Amino acid sequence: MAGDTSTIARPYAEAVFSRASESDKLDAWADQLALLAGLVTDPELRRIIADPLFGRARLCDLIIQICEDKLDEEGRNLVKLLVKNDRLLVVPQIVELYQKLKDESQQLLKVHVTSAYVLKPAQEKNIADALKARFGREITITTEKDPELIGGIHIRAGDTVIDGSVRGRLKQLANELGI
Repeated sequence: MAGDTSTIARPYAEAVFSRASESDKLDAWADQLALLAGLVTDPELRRIIADPLFGRARLCDLIIQICEDKLDEEGRNLVKLLVKNDRLLVVPQIVELYQKLKDESQQLLKVHVTSAYVLKPAQEKNIADALKARFGREITITTEKDPELIGGIHIRAGDTVIDGSVRGRLKQLANELGI
């Protein structure tokens, strides 16, 4: 199902990204999409969206009213289009795809670093600098502590995984020994 929703969401994300680029409103569109994603993930609103007896025009008015002035005219038009095409529930996937397009256009790479210990700011900067040199992009790091790594770090940068953890090395050794 995830593949289906991303296939459905992709044209919307690309269209919104194209319009946001043309109007130089990448961040404003990101905010509007995030707001819509937050709404459609609310269990009560999801129930209303899924209810075929709840009128589509009424649903559209409800969402626009909830958002108030946080949606510009184009944002409201997007809501109308999504409601009309019964695509409101794929907004979280639209946000995800839009963010990837936005990051790519801004040469930004989001990196998640897991460490056995809390990283110091200087360590985060060193990691970011090394990854910037490797990938040629600006790096945004999020960190997480996982004592089960024993030592070292595990880095996820897009599709690239760099496992420099002791746990990862032990697993690799076990595989090589056939254990």
